[in-house]
Amino acid sequence: MKIEKIFTAQALAKGGRDGQITSNNQVLDLVLSTPKEMGGPGKAGSTNPEQLFAAGYAACFEGALGVAARQAKVRLDNVTVEALIGFGKAEDGGFGISADLHVNLPGIEQKQAEELVEAAHGICPYSRATKGNIEVNLTTTTNA
Repeated sequence: MKIEKIFTAQALAKGGRDGQITSNNQVLDLVLSTPKEMGGPGKAGSTNPEQLFAAGYAACFEGALGVAARQAKVRLDNVTVEALIGFGKAEDGGFGISADLHVNLPGIEQKQAEELVEAAHGICPYSRATKGNIEVNLTTTTNA
């Protein structure tokens, strides 16, 4: 799929999973550490690629929900999107990730909430990029 770029994000990684990541505007300047569960040191005050992916996916998906809601002429308030990114061994012997998105849209009916989440899943660039590549599970709630 070819796109017409309107923005390019830029970040530099040094040292892999136990290094550092810096964005070109210096807003992100983070120490990386492999989690203890993955055999690493799990340094306090550090992050990892999966947390960074979770943050990006959650924020992007919420933005896509806004687009879907505007298209459906639905007002959303106090929406939350929690992304859980799993890391593990893939069937082919390599490693892979999975994504579980917990989306809460308070104040609307469950069926409408589920329809908006499905529409957002078709709009979100992260969802589109992962489609057919990783397992993505969506959970929709309408808790106040």
